[in-house]
Amino acid sequence: MIDKNKVKECVEEWLKGKDYFLVDIDVDKSNKVTVEIDNKDGVWINDCCSLSSFIEEHFDRDVEDFELEVGSAGIGQPFKVFQQYENNVGNQVEVLTDENKKVIGRLTAVSAESVTINGNMTLPFEEIKNVRAVIEFE
Repeated sequence: MIDKNKVKECVEEWLKGKDYFLVDIDVDKSNKVTVEIDNKDGVWINDCCSLSSFIEEHFDRDVEDFELEVGSAGIGQPFKVFQQYENNVGNQVEVLTDENKKVIGRLTAVSAESVTINGNMTLPFEEIKNVRAVIEFE
């Protein structure tokens, strides 16, 4: 099975000097490797292709066959890393609390302990199931 840590090291090498950040890496039992990256200004397909090629160059399919998928974190998907919260300050988000209550509003602040919605509602991370960006149409 492909070593997830080796994939992570490879991705982190590619990320150096770029505005992208790593969101998630998954390696399943069938050796399907999924890499999710993000950027405050969005993810470009050319950069996903570049990262995919970079990863391919560092692994030998003759030694171990694998399937590789590189993409963005996905619109409407729950945030997985702190930088996604930071990048969405000022944007509309949907928060699902542990009590299954949905709170929709503008993410006005984020700290290591909590998020603040609309400037007046602070929710600790331990009371949150997930947070996702809400797509706004103008």
